[in-house]
Amino acid sequence: MDEETLQNHLSDRKWRMNNLYYIKDEKGNKVLFRPNSTQTYLMDNLWFFNIIPKARQLGITTFFTILYLDQILFKDNQTATIIAHTEKDMKKIFRNKIKFAWDNLHPWLKGTIGDPNTNTANELSFPNGSLISVALSSRSDTVQYLHISEFGKICMKYPEKAEEIVTGAINSVHPGCMVSIESTAEGREGPFYDFSMKAEKNRKEGRELTAMDFKIFFFPWYIDERYKLVANFAMSAEDKEYFKTLESKHKIKLTEDQQRWYIKKKELNGAKMFQEYPSTLDEAFAVSTEGAYFSKEMNRVFLQNRIGHFPVRDGVKVDTWWDLGMNDFNVIIFAQTVGASIFIVDVYYNHGYKLAHYVDIMREKGYSYGRHILPHDVEVRDLSSGKTRKSTLFELGVQNIVVAEKASVSDGIERIRGLFSRFYFDETRTKKVYECLSNYRKEWDPRLGVFKSMPRHDENSHFADAVRNGCMKWSEEEVFSNDYDRERYKKKTEQSFFS
Repeated sequence: MDEETLQNHLSDRKWRMNNLYYIKDEKGNKVLFRPNSTQTYLMDNLWFFNIIPKARQLGITTFFTILYLDQILFKDNQTATIIAHTEKDMKKIFRNKIKFAWDNLHPWLKGTIGDPNTNTANELSFPNGSLISVALSSRSDTVQYLHISEFGKICMKYPEKAEEIVTGAINSVHPGCMVSIESTAEGREGPFYDFSMKAEKNRKEGRELTAMDFKIFFFPWYIDERYKLVANFAMSAEDKEYFKTLESKHKIKLTEDQQRWYIKKKELNGAKMFQEYPSTLDEAFAVSTEGAYFSKEMNRVFLQNRIGHFPVRDGVKVDTWWDLGMNDFNVIIFAQTVGASIFIVDVYYNHGYKLAHYVDIMREKGYSYGRHILPHDVEVRDLSSGKTRKSTLFELGVQNIVVAEKASVSDGIERIRGLFSRFYFDETRTKKVYECLSNYRKEWDPRLGVFKSMPRHDENSHFADAVRNGCMKWSEEEVFSNDYDRERYKKKTEQSFFS
């Protein structure tokens, strides 16, 4: 390209983005960066704050690194920062995207801009007072352009780092400047999930965004024209049902070539398919995979449409599964067994209340109750009163108390896995249950960079423990009985609404 052509077009950002910068393609070849359809849509519709849950390999980080490099080269006194997931990614983004694009810029243009004042392993600064860097975090108060790559993974593995990014880096971007956050999802928790859901709610409600509200861009796998497979093989009934549901429920009609690509990709990715190649926004956040105990099981729940409208059935007893957690956080899950299926139909959780409050809640729900399965420590006597919580509940009118035996965490997890194929979840009343089961995961060791063998103790573990207690005492053949001292509380028993 000659110098005159360059000079005639340098004021046009769109032209610059299509003609100036070279990148490495997936094979490592040097190619001219030409925005694909996804990148072009982003460029034409960007807001000040942008959040982008997405499928893999759509080139979102590449787009923003080139866009922000372009901005600092052609604007004075601008700062752009890219925050990477890991140190390896930080070096890769700077070397293969930013530095590569600068090194391969037109010689005349590089001479016009001037040699970098700073040229390190993660930063370039220029004579116009602008700079671009890649880091693991940022607390600068002068950032005009901030991109956060794989924020979902940061939120999952490094929650303290995620909090620092929110309070430090994002807060350093003033109204009128730009933030872009992209990631594949990692379950329904953390700032990436929270920001995405709030932005999606604003979109659905048609709210006018301020310069500090996030605009959501969701990019599913099927928008990429490469994701097709010409082949001929039989589809399973499960796959056919999945594609049928996409069309009927979400108005997503896929070609047979797209369907066959998806099936083969699912064979390779297994439980990670929803995370890596989501078809809908709900899928993107549906199943947490890394370190999650029930990722495969929850993946199948979604594929088999076992989350839906499942009202409480008349004539079927409702069992309750309890977790009496530490710090007074208590969970009650309401379940009905119908044949070989377990319908999780309701849930209640709270903290800071005595047991009488939870009994009142159950009374208000008005269900016809069967067994109440509680953890083994319900039989531990309170030092102040000398009573067990089991006896307290019985005095409050709770019948058919069944105590789940004490078991190792690993045994309890395996018991849940063994029954997971029977689970059905009401999508409105029990959303918290299936979200927490999706997010129930091993503790991450940031020092060693590996998952520990123990679960992370958080809100998710309380719900998982309640399910575990229920599963430990569930069987199709079990005769429901209560060996507690009924005679002592005969009068209360006869009057109890739980009988």
